[in-house]
Amino acid sequence: MSNKRKADMYDPLSDNFKRREFPFYWVAQLNARYTQEMERLLKKVDMDVPRWRIIMILKEHSELSISEIADHAVAKLPTTTKILYRMRDEGLVILKTSPEDGRVTLVSLTDKGLDRLEEIRGSVSQLFKRSFKGLTSAQISRANTLLAKIYDNLVQGADWN
Repeated sequence: MSNKRKADMYDPLSDNFKRREFPFYWVAQLNARYTQEMERLLKKVDMDVPRWRIIMILKEHSELSISEIADHAVAKLPTTTKILYRMRDEGLVILKTSPEDGRVTLVSLTDKGLDRLEEIRGSVSQLFKRSFKGLTSAQISRANTLLAKIYDNLVQGADWN
């Protein structure tokens, strides 16, 4: 089979298209399974995926605006805002007005938020280990590189329409 025909099986418009060979099929399957597993694990510790994601983002970045958190979490701004106000009420985050721009709300983790993160990390780590069993660090790094390249292609192509 020529390289052209082999590559055709990945293109949904091709007569040679194979659903199980389509990379986005596996991305969707992987995301759905990961989300199901995370929901199951987090429910046991009274947490959910959106709050977990925000806590992890803030652990890495210390302080971000609500819109920056929404971008990192790949979530809509109104949804992120609602979650953050709920997290504030739970004592997990601090919201404050930016001294540079009064229209911007900055968010940071509280000590309680950091404590919740530490409570949860063990079970999430077990999911990571199970998910990547049999893969080397180099393979995981290569997968990240490939996924980032595909993401960049999608972002660059977003203005083609």
